[in-house]
Amino acid sequence: ENNLSLNDLVYPLFVVEGKNVKNTIESMPNIYQFSIDKLLFEIDELTKLNIKNILLFGIPNTKDELGSNSFDENGIIQKTIIEIKKRFDNLFIMTDVCFCEYTSHGHCGILKNNLIDNDLTLKYLQKQALSHVEAGSDLIAPSGMIDGMVKAIRSILDQNNLINIPIMSY
Repeated sequence: ENNLSLNDLVYPLFVVEGKNVKNTIESMPNIYQFSIDKLLFEIDELTKLNIKNILLFGIPNTKDELGSNSFDENGIIQKTIIEIKKRFDNLFIMTDVCFCEYTSHGHCGILKNNLIDNDLTLKYLQKQALSHVEAGSDLIAPSGMIDGMVKAIRSILDQNNLINIPIMSY
């Protein structure tokens, strides 16, 4: 009744700034943080195993109150997507959309008076999601705990005629 194949699996990849970086993630055995150059070698190995779906998580060197690297056209995820697309045209790229790794405070949203400002966060989530798709992301995967995030992301994608980009909240 149910079948599971490699086409159903999604491989998480964590990307950091720098060159020749492969950092162990202690809490996740056999999972690493890669610089873009090392990530491309890892993806080459994944494609040899017929793994075609990846989920990218960005870990920038610099963080600020707004998580600006998450929506910067030269941000870690945007640069990574562009480099992957140059070499792997049959890979389905999903990108995590959240602020926890990009903000100096580590929260999923933008803080105002020490509280998450849900409405302001939605505006920045839209910027983040749109920049990921403009760089080449095939699917947006919001993971933050922000009310209305899927609706806000769908709205900005539709406004930019990106109506066929799926959203997978998790």
